[in-house]
Amino acid sequence: MSRKLRRWISWLVALTALLVGISLLSLSIGAVQIPFRKTMFLLMQKIFLWRIFPLESSPASVILFRIRVPRLILGIVVGASLSSAGVIFQGMFRNPLVEPYTLGVSGGAAVAVCLAIMGGLSHLIPLAGFVGAIAAVVLVYFIASSGGRLAIPTLLLTGVIVSFFSSSLIMLLMSLSKTEELHGIMFWIMGNLQETDLTLTLVVSIALLAGIFLALLFVRDLNALSLGEEEAVHLGIEVEKVKKILFLLASFLTGLSVSVSGIIGFVGLMIPHFVRGLISPDHRILLPASALFGATFLVGADLVARTVASPQELPVGVITGIAGGIIFVCIIRRRKVEFRW
Repeated sequence: MSRKLRRWISWLVALTALLVGISLLSLSIGAVQIPFRKTMFLLMQKIFLWRIFPLESSPASVILFRIRVPRLILGIVVGASLSSAGVIFQGMFRNPLVEPYTLGVSGGAAVAVCLAIMGGLSHLIPLAGFVGAIAAVVLVYFIASSGGRLAIPTLLLTGVIVSFFSSSLIMLLMSLSKTEELHGIMFWIMGNLQETDLTLTLVVSIALLAGIFLALLFVRDLNALSLGEEEAVHLGIEVEKVKKILFLLASFLTGLSVSVSGIIGFVGLMIPHFVRGLISPDHRILLPASALFGATFLVGADLVARTVASPQELPVGVITGIAGGIIFVCIIRRRKVEFRW
């Protein structure tokens, strides 16, 4: 085993341990404190002994399994998905400023959610968000593609234009909405992990994890694309085919994440930067490490959002924006981590 491989495995193990630690902490801490030993007992009972001993219906059990566990699962998969999408887009575009929301996915989702809330269909927000995100992706794809080719500059420019257009539509709809509708729209736009439907959470999680797994199959192609399209062709990569697959895959991860959590900023931009400078720009480690660190970051941000102003809960998107911005500026100023491309 090479030294590089041992180092990469060590990082993955450390990031996994960090994720497990912050996850267990998030299950115990909140407006209602659950002792750590009690949390572990309930988890072990649920996982291993539910056939032998019926699960107790105590308040702690209800809070843990009906509220905090679905929220934790959602935080892990959304954080991992947004970070993975950020890695894919930055690798495709060879641009460190690109993030999952750059191509209008979040804007399309937000427009659809605004229409759903104003139409009295708040129970269909996840579906509306996903449909809106997919509509934006399809629009960007067909505008940017020409002659079977997907030109990267045109794709980026089209995405930015669709984002601005969506923002204008959102402001128009907000100006026409009622007070209670405006509150719902603003709460969704600021991002949250309050989806407590366990069935929906599990379906979305399986789909997002499948998307991340598929992305891992293209890490060598991302390495080649990072060198430039001509170099990638010389290395035997079917550039146009790979670009289309990666664009659709990253858009799917972003759209599905946004549909259940709203717009949670900074994760897809900051996490790939941080991991690229701290560990390696090689996508073989960059993608899985970013997924793990993104999941940890979002779970930690959600923990802060639930506790810093308890019993009031802050939108998690506000916490990720503030914390991410401060961390990012500190890293750049201190230059302890040199960002590489």
